[in-house]
Amino acid sequence: MVRGQEVDDKEKAFLEQHGQAIMTTLRRDGSPHMARVLVALVDGKLWSSGTQDRVRTKHLRRDPRCGLFVMGSNRYEWMGLDTTVTILDGPDAADLNLQLYRAAAGEPDDVDEYLAAMVQEKRLIYEFDVKRSYGQF
Repeated sequence: MVRGQEVDDKEKAFLEQHGQAIMTTLRRDGSPHMARVLVALVDGKLWSSGTQDRVRTKHLRRDPRCGLFVMGSNRYEWMGLDTTVTILDGPDAADLNLQLYRAAAGEPDDVDEYLAAMVQEKRLIYEFDVKRSYGQF
């Protein structure tokens, strides 16, 4: 259904209501590694947050292919996404995490404290380039 980073209207509607996902990256031997993550749309692009030292970050630096399983409101509603990931980890990574937080949860109680925590935790952004979507959504 999707080609490129921006999602279509049907996918956007689903993703705006559902942010809980399972992210699957590939170990060096090709076996899957899964982690539960929060995803959200930021300016039409699908993002999630991670850190420099996460296992999935190491996997994605070697092989940017990634699967996402986005959970719906019930067990019958779901979206699968085949993606490649760009890691955004430059000097603006804390600000990008603030954009993600605002898209997913609103305004943090203390913006300065939040930004300092993002720097301390070595936070980065995973930006998903969606190649294909499927599922029941």
